[in-house]
Amino acid sequence: MDKSKAKTEIERLRHEIKHHDYRYYVLSQPEISDKEYDELLRKIRELEEQFPGLITADSPTQRVSGQILEGFKTVKHKTKMYSLDNTYSFEEIKDWQERVKKLLPKEKIEYVTELKIDGLSASLSYKNGRFQTGATRGDGLTGEDVTFNLRTIRAIPLELFGKDFPKFLDVRGEVYMDKYELRKINKERQDKDEPLFANPRNAASGSLKLLDTRITAQRKLKFLAHSFGSIEPKENVKTQWEFLEKIKNWGLPASLHNKLCSDVEEVIEYCRKWQDKRDSLGYEIDGIVIKVNSLTQQEQMGFTQKSPRWAIAYKFPAHQATTKIKDIKVQVGRTGTLTPVAELEPVECAGVTISRATLHNFDEIERLDVRVGDRIILERAGEVIPKIIKVVSSVRTGKERKLKIPEHCPVCNGKVNKEKEEDVAYFCINPSCPAQIEKGLIHFASRTALDIEGMGEAVVEQLVQKKIVKDFADIYALKKEDLFKLDLFKDKKADNLLKAIEKSKSQPLSRLLFALGIRHVGEKVAYVLAQRFISIDKLMQAKVEDLQNIRDVGVVMSESIVDFFSQDQIRKLIDKLKKYGVNTHEKVIESKNTKLAGKSFVFTGELRSLSRTQAEKTVQESGGDFSSSVSKNTDFLVAGENPGSKYQKAKELGIKIIGEEQFLKLIK
Repeated sequence: MDKSKAKTEIERLRHEIKHHDYRYYVLSQPEISDKEYDELLRKIRELEEQFPGLITADSPTQRVSGQILEGFKTVKHKTKMYSLDNTYSFEEIKDWQERVKKLLPKEKIEYVTELKIDGLSASLSYKNGRFQTGATRGDGLTGEDVTFNLRTIRAIPLELFGKDFPKFLDVRGEVYMDKYELRKINKERQDKDEPLFANPRNAASGSLKLLDTRITAQRKLKFLAHSFGSIEPKENVKTQWEFLEKIKNWGLPASLHNKLCSDVEEVIEYCRKWQDKRDSLGYEIDGIVIKVNSLTQQEQMGFTQKSPRWAIAYKFPAHQATTKIKDIKVQVGRTGTLTPVAELEPVECAGVTISRATLHNFDEIERLDVRVGDRIILERAGEVIPKIIKVVSSVRTGKERKLKIPEHCPVCNGKVNKEKEEDVAYFCINPSCPAQIEKGLIHFASRTALDIEGMGEAVVEQLVQKKIVKDFADIYALKKEDLFKLDLFKDKKADNLLKAIEKSKSQPLSRLLFALGIRHVGEKVAYVLAQRFISIDKLMQAKVEDLQNIRDVGVVMSESIVDFFSQDQIRKLIDKLKKYGVNTHEKVIESKNTKLAGKSFVFTGELRSLSRTQAEKTVQESGGDFSSSVSKNTDFLVAGENPGSKYQKAKELGIKIIGEEQFLKLIK
């Protein structure tokens, strides 16, 4: 195909993709499957690779820049992004309507009601129909420039439709994540033992502010427009309702559930309807936005310091339910942490039947004064984990029972203690506790530890409960006959698991140290310790003073390591592991490459192409050094996904900040 034909075909494909984006995001009426849509993208991508001179900024292949951003610039909004005043009852809506009528005496007033998406506010600027820049709301006057990340959202057109769009448009709307995508991402994060997003709003906000646009693109954020800050020429739009209809014609998505209301009774009916139906949507809404329809009337009413007088938000009450605490059970975690969990009389809340709720720790029980037999109020907002917010103490009978802080572990009867007096958590200090063995063995076999494929939760649970395995080392004594006692195990499955167990024996010491689950010791410190002591025997002989001066190992961690290896059960466990041929040594990395000699690196956030440990190992192999904290001696801060406070400190100290892609170029 020559360049002329390629250009014609690319233009045809772009037009077709644009049409399908409009059908999907604006009309919610897709005409083709996801697979067929991906095929169109594949075709245009191949043609653009053949003829790179035909690539333009508004091509659907150019949404993801692939670059790692160094940060977000602060930008000033063309017009202020106001917040809305809130109301919490239908009476308050009526009171607001009375204020509106006083400001617009004897005028006919219509209202537009819109679903209040639980997301992150953003503004998009279009000049001559082309998407220019985008920013977060920030403080209303200034926000963060998130243009590159907004471009990754397929619901946002890079070029407006038609010919009647304005010369300039500053459109406002909500960036959000739907419930399905949140559940999917949280499942992935749970599998990686990463903290979960509490709700879709936090997920959307965190995703839009990532420095790696490729990860933002993977999060599949969505956008719904609801208003404008500036529009030129403005005379083409007379009402809010007209604006919402026009932007659909321009290719911008707006809610299909908006309604034009003639009076306050119709407004309240709309609020009541969606308060009952909110859980039927695929995304979270936390209320209804009510606006005076006429733009002329809006101008007459004006603004207060913080919000428009012509609009208000009705906030839905959080989903609450009342039920009874049947019992409080204490669970034991991998590191022995005791967590009280309330067993409830099953109750429906926000469309979900809830029969358990965590009480977090014993201080929380005391704060709430929760007792077995109490009637309690439970709250669940959106996808948030249910929590007990209040005890209905007025209905107590005197038969309710306070929970005593256990002196012994509820699973193994071992001694219970606090690590420090000021800590809130209590621990079972018996390393042979079956509950700790079960959860610990799941960690021991996990991908980032000894990576034993096929040894998941269900398998471990059966091995421990059937008393086939009593400690970590016992897995290396497993035979086929043992595995045949487990559900669904036959020859092939048993052979595969035994091969994976055998393979795990050759993992380096750093992996073994992490797998053992020493409190406070993560992947990085395990690697540092392995490189420093080379063998587990030398590490077991180390004293607190030997450890606390090692980079990234402080007093608390040093004491934890020494306490761990001083236990008889642990020493016996290490001997058993050695007996079964598990490697307890680390290969020392001797740097032949001096590319990064004398350079110090600090990492923040999550890296995509390699783990933090792999990145730090690569730095060492290249002659460089790494640290866990930023100081004036740091040469580079490598910023991945969700960078933490180190990012700000590096900026303040003038440390060079690079993204993952730049780091990979440095180490090539």
